[in-house]
Amino acid sequence: MAVASAAAGSIFRKQLLFSLLVLILFCDACQKISLQVPSHLQAETLVGKVNLKECLQSASLVLSSDPDFRILEDGSIYTTHDLILSSERKSFSIFVLDSQRKEQKEIEIVLAAGGNKTPKKRHTKDTVLKRSKRRWAPIPCSLMENSLGPFPQHVQQVQSDAAQNYTIFYSVSGPGVDKEPFNLFFIDKDTGDIFCTRSIDREQYDQFPLYAYATTADGYAPEYPLPLVFKVEDDNDNAPYFENKVTVFNVPENCRSGTSVGQVTAIDLDEPDTLHTRLKYKILQQIPDHPKHFSIHPDTGVITTTTPLLDREKCDTYTLVMEVRDMGGQPFGLFNTGTITISLEDENDNAPYFAETSYFAEVEENRIDVEILRMAIHDQDLPNTPHSQAVYTILQGNENGHFKISTDPKTNEAVLCVVKPLNYEVNRQIVLQIGVLNEAQFSKAANSQTPPTMCTTTVTVKVKDSDEGPECQPPVKVIQSKDGLPAGKELLGYKASDPETRNGEGLRYKKIGDDDGWFDINEYTGDLKTLKVLDRESKFVKNDQYNVSVVAMDADGRSCTGTLVVLLEDDNDHPPQLEKEATICRHNKEYAVLEPVDPDGPENGPPFQFFLDNSASKLWTIETKDGKTAILRERQNLDYNYYTVPIEIKDRHGLVGKHMLSVRVCDCTTPSDCRMNIVDERDVKLSNVILGKWAILAMVLGSALLLCILFTCFCVTAKKTVKKCFPEDVAQQNLIVSNTEGPGEEVMEANIRLPIQTSNICDTSMSGGTLGGQGVKTQQNFEMVKGGYTLDSSKGGGHQTLESVKGVGQGVTDTGRFTYTDWHSFTQPRLGEESIRGHTLIKN
Repeated sequence: MAVASAAAGSIFRKQLLFSLLVLILFCDACQKISLQVPSHLQAETLVGKVNLKECLQSASLVLSSDPDFRILEDGSIYTTHDLILSSERKSFSIFVLDSQRKEQKEIEIVLAAGGNKTPKKRHTKDTVLKRSKRRWAPIPCSLMENSLGPFPQHVQQVQSDAAQNYTIFYSVSGPGVDKEPFNLFFIDKDTGDIFCTRSIDREQYDQFPLYAYATTADGYAPEYPLPLVFKVEDDNDNAPYFENKVTVFNVPENCRSGTSVGQVTAIDLDEPDTLHTRLKYKILQQIPDHPKHFSIHPDTGVITTTTPLLDREKCDTYTLVMEVRDMGGQPFGLFNTGTITISLEDENDNAPYFAETSYFAEVEENRIDVEILRMAIHDQDLPNTPHSQAVYTILQGNENGHFKISTDPKTNEAVLCVVKPLNYEVNRQIVLQIGVLNEAQFSKAANSQTPPTMCTTTVTVKVKDSDEGPECQPPVKVIQSKDGLPAGKELLGYKASDPETRNGEGLRYKKIGDDDGWFDINEYTGDLKTLKVLDRESKFVKNDQYNVSVVAMDADGRSCTGTLVVLLEDDNDHPPQLEKEATICRHNKEYAVLEPVDPDGPENGPPFQFFLDNSASKLWTIETKDGKTAILRERQNLDYNYYTVPIEIKDRHGLVGKHMLSVRVCDCTTPSDCRMNIVDERDVKLSNVILGKWAILAMVLGSALLLCILFTCFCVTAKKTVKKCFPEDVAQQNLIVSNTEGPGEEVMEANIRLPIQTSNICDTSMSGGTLGGQGVKTQQNFEMVKGGYTLDSSKGGGHQTLESVKGVGQGVTDTGRFTYTDWHSFTQPRLGEESIRGHTLIKN
């Protein structure tokens, strides 16, 4: 703030003082500019123009240090009134400000008088800019909160030195004037006095940033907008209060002294870090108030325990009445109270104990899964928690496992049950010792030296006698019998007894389990009678045992069930068994391994002895290996085929098993390969493997029938006129001169010529001089009639011909010549078909 000075000074002195202020405040000039102007300047004359952007890119405010000149936003310099330059040179400064970046630059202007240039008049729309005066500066000011007046209350006065030369009007703006809260401040426009109209609450507005303005009647602003800050001084008008209205802390019982319980906090709306907000805490009252268990730190509000005697079972909740006071706890300070609740957390510091020292119960014999007694306990710890949930244990008297004890989850009582039948005749009274603990481990109290021992009680259980049904003891009975026992033989059966009389009189027996129906049971004695021959090797026998289930009933229909196990003694009634087939793969092993199995037991099984009969010994050898297996070998390499080898095998007691072993000798590596190839061999060599005498007879008859057909065809054609069947050109004939009696290796494919149009077989017998006069014996050659092997192709329309076998396409291009391969391929399958038909006929 600036208070207007009453002393008047010369314009030169004011300019000098202002220039000194400018030099002190601004020392960072952008550049120096010289302007040539006339010595006499009229008002609103354009003196010159400067480029402000070269000094500062974004200028929010442009000011002149000399009131005789004003600067527009574009850098134009105008005179404010008529001016006569008394000296040759005159200088002033232009200040460029950026309020956002808080930057400020200075441009020095030097005017040189003597020029004749007429200055330009200012345009009427040009903006009037403000100037700065050294005396126009803020002075700190404060207001008292909750002031009592009188109102309006004088706050401050602002004045401008320009009031010595101009008529100045003052105004103010900001919060409290034209912003919320409205009309709190106003200013006397003539004197600059600022007034407050009402009291202020600092907790609502702690300061008011205002701006004061000084303007002339025509709107000229000779001063900067002056920032004014009115700070509101705090009054201790707010009492502190606890942050939470209801505060609950938890702390374990029996905790040590000095254990932190929690921290309370209070709020004071007065000015922070002052005496008005310096708080002190204290406990006004503890409920219950004896003994004192808690204390509070006056500055931090931390509550701690003062004794280790907190016992939840005596008092589970404490209430503390707290006070918080400002002004450092002075009596004149403002205060408030609050309530703190402290709950004690339960610890397992109390052992459970039985309501009674002894109990009595009764139960009938042979009863199971029956509840006989409930026992209640007392525990001072928190209910329905592991600290009070009971765990019961039978310490003595339950060595045979007749009883079981459990906890009822709803009542926490002990439930004693019988889980195994009691026998009055054995024990008429049983005494049990039962103990109890908690689920949670016992917590040693801070003031306790040793934990308590387990609480125990005794339970006397009286067994009541009852009329019982038959008793099957033992549940499983084993009897022995010989293997192969014939039907009609008796065996000792299962015996039950009456527990009252200790005998089986009056009991009836019934068979309820006999898998293979081996036995019949005597209703009165329970003895067994065989209905079949007992066979240890039966599929119903497991581990030499055959089970028979028996039920015994008394006259009242009460019953018991027992199992009779018939243990069969092994008899050597089964010879060693052998698989029917074996394979010898030449590329793997040149022998077959024989592994016989004896259904009898080990005592009647191996070692085995292996024998071959005289016929098999010529081709095969057999040797025993380790008494359980044997190796069958060929005496010499046999053809790949099936062979039947008779073998005898004896067990250790000389029981003989005779077997006809089918051996496959195969060109293979594994037997699976042999299975793939042996099918074709068996088909080809069917007569050698499985054909009987009737099949062989059928094959012979079929072959004879085929020969008769061929012979008949030959005879019919021989009766016809014999004509020359050879071409005129002897050089192209296909007959071969041979010295052998039948067709040998010299008969090639080209030696058989089949004429195209002839249908008769020609006689080709020649004398020795027919072929060039050579005196040699020639073989009888023949030509096959093209079109088939029947008597006449026209008569046998349904028969397959050689031409059809070879193919029609080839017959068109061929001149009637068939190869030896064609002839062989045509005749051989048909000979085989006749053999197969004969075999099938006999078999059917």
